[in-house]
Amino acid sequence: MKDKKVLYADLSLLVVAFIWGSGFVVTKGALDHMTPLYILFFRFIVASFFLTLVSYKRLKKAKWLDVKAGLIVGLLMFIGFVTQTVGLQYTTVGIQAFITASNVVMVPFFYWFLTKRKPSSYEFFGAFLCFVGIGILSLDGNLRMGYGEFLTLICALSFALQIVAVGYFARNVDSYVLSTIQLYVASILAFILALTFEPPIYSISSNMILPVMYLGIFTTMLAFLTQNIAQKYTSSTHAAIILSLEAVFGSFLGIVLLNESITVKFVIGCIAILISVLASETKFEFLKKNRVRHI
Repeated sequence: MKDKKVLYADLSLLVVAFIWGSGFVVTKGALDHMTPLYILFFRFIVASFFLTLVSYKRLKKAKWLDVKAGLIVGLLMFIGFVTQTVGLQYTTVGIQAFITASNVVMVPFFYWFLTKRKPSSYEFFGAFLCFVGIGILSLDGNLRMGYGEFLTLICALSFALQIVAVGYFARNVDSYVLSTIQLYVASILAFILALTFEPPIYSISSNMILPVMYLGIFTTMLAFLTQNIAQKYTSSTHAAIILSLEAVFGSFLGIVLLNESITVKFVIGCIAILISVLASETKFEFLKKNRVRHI
């Protein structure tokens, strides 16, 4: 029974990785019909609404620390998503998927600053290899970084800081309340900036509704909820390996559905980042276990 739970948990995480990977393609398509900030506003407000239904009773008991944590985490999440969504207008789905995945490599170094815990040699190796991969994907012949790649790198940094912030507050706040407040914070910020910097929306078509509903319900609310449940029944190593496939799925779907090109430079950069993520998150423990079994 325990093995079945682990199997179902791993399969659930694989679905989450696929959904997150597909989110890059859906967002890219939505940008043909809607401006970035309005996409984010509708995405977050949809997710906020459904999460409120789940956490309504908890919200009534929210403390100031819950609100404070939600404000900070929501701001970092918003910065991550706005730079990601705007950046996707200037780069490909495949490149953005892998640069975004680099956030997990950055996390140990932000924790180092916060807790004074020095990253391991695997994490140092992962960071080095990660930035080599980012350089291969992002820099042109004149060693200049593209605008879309630069924004995506800011996105990865913001998501890394968000992960650290969640880890810092997690033990002392209600996770449901934190998640709900952070989504509302991101919704409000997106709405204010959309009204300020983007032209108003006078009509809504199915080309706008379907992507927003998918992004709000599937890639935001259900995906995170599934991840939280699944990780109760599987190891963090399994989770890290499986969720890192988000970048692979995103890149693959970009190639298949959007006809994005494959180059040697792209493949080398993606492999470097994928290996860096596995080194940082798993320390290659899965390889060590396999060796022990063979012996």
